[in-house]
Amino acid sequence: MFNDFFDLLIDAYAIDRVLEVPIYGMTGLTGINSVQFVRRGCKVTLVDSNEEKVDEALQIWKLLPYEEDYEVLCHKDLSKLPFGNGSFKLVWNFAALWYVRQAEKFFSEMSRVSSNLVLIFVPNKKQIGYLLRKYLLDKRFFASVDEKWVDTKRISAVLASLGMKLKDRGVLDIPPWPDTCVPIGKIFDKQGIKRNSEEDERNKRWTWDIMSYYLGRDQALKSKVERFSFLEKISLPWKLKALWAHHNYLLFSKEP
Repeated sequence: MFNDFFDLLIDAYAIDRVLEVPIYGMTGLTGINSVQFVRRGCKVTLVDSNEEKVDEALQIWKLLPYEEDYEVLCHKDLSKLPFGNGSFKLVWNFAALWYVRQAEKFFSEMSRVSSNLVLIFVPNKKQIGYLLRKYLLDKRFFASVDEKWVDTKRISAVLASLGMKLKDRGVLDIPPWPDTCVPIGKIFDKQGIKRNSEEDERNKRWTWDIMSYYLGRDQALKSKVERFSFLEKISLPWKLKALWAHHNYLLFSKEP
């Protein structure tokens, strides 16, 4: 679903240079979110302040056949990015803001190094999977992040104060299961619910390996996942879909 969304952006705005910063958010494989931009011919730069996460991303990208089309950098101070004004057509991040220190200054830097677009994804804090994790399954995690930076109104106000215009907003990632980060088995285990061997075997048969798809080993994965995308594709206002969507997005532009 994200790749389809990125295709629309690339076509609509003639995107050729992309900066993803920071690269570590709520994702299974660190740094993997921008692969579709490279597949579509964009030059991609990935930046994070965490050396371990940067190394993880480097190891993943080395497996892909895009050696000349990307760079992965560690830069400790995200309030002062090491790029000139307007270096990238799109600057974006995915569910990563709540890890960023001095977030207001970071927003200013995102705007400065973008020649046009800033795209922000944040977890949908009103969705049931988010609430399950926050209040039942993952309390320690939520105590470690700055949750105010999943507030779309707060983010919009900061970017608007920098002179950027809201071009689009909506929701993305709406599978029927409330949270792909929390397997059903984990919830059962937390509640002390016993599972039979047949259920365990069914869970083991379900594989979710995006790298196999990108490497050409599992081209059926896209159609496999699309079978669960009926909520994503249904013709409803995004505010209704937000009741179940995992993520909100905000797209800002420097152009009118």
